[in-house]
Amino acid sequence: RMGFGSTRAESRQLVTHKSILVNGSVINVPSYQVSPGDVVSVRSKAKEQLRIKSALELAAQRSPVEWINVNTEKLEGQFSRKPDRADLSPDINENLIVELYSK
Repeated sequence: RMGFGSTRAESRQLVTHKSILVNGSVINVPSYQVSPGDVVSVRSKAKEQLRIKSALELAAQRSPVEWINVNTEKLEGQFSRKPDRADLSPDINENLIVELYSK
């Protein structure tokens, strides 16, 4: 969501290759869950990667989300809060999700 990777797979690869910091510490587990207030940034050695620059250009075309603040110049973002239901896409059918996981 911060735009450092153009796809989820690419973002996972950035984490696996130790290119992402959370609160100044290297994170290499793609399933790591950030907490409100955490600062996610790109390591200095990875800031010049072409794939990160092109991903940021693609992210600039999308509308920003309210629960994440991104500073594209510093290549860092802060996860300010968990999204509310009103923040998510209205075409999600929660009944189907409950039905799937209740089996």
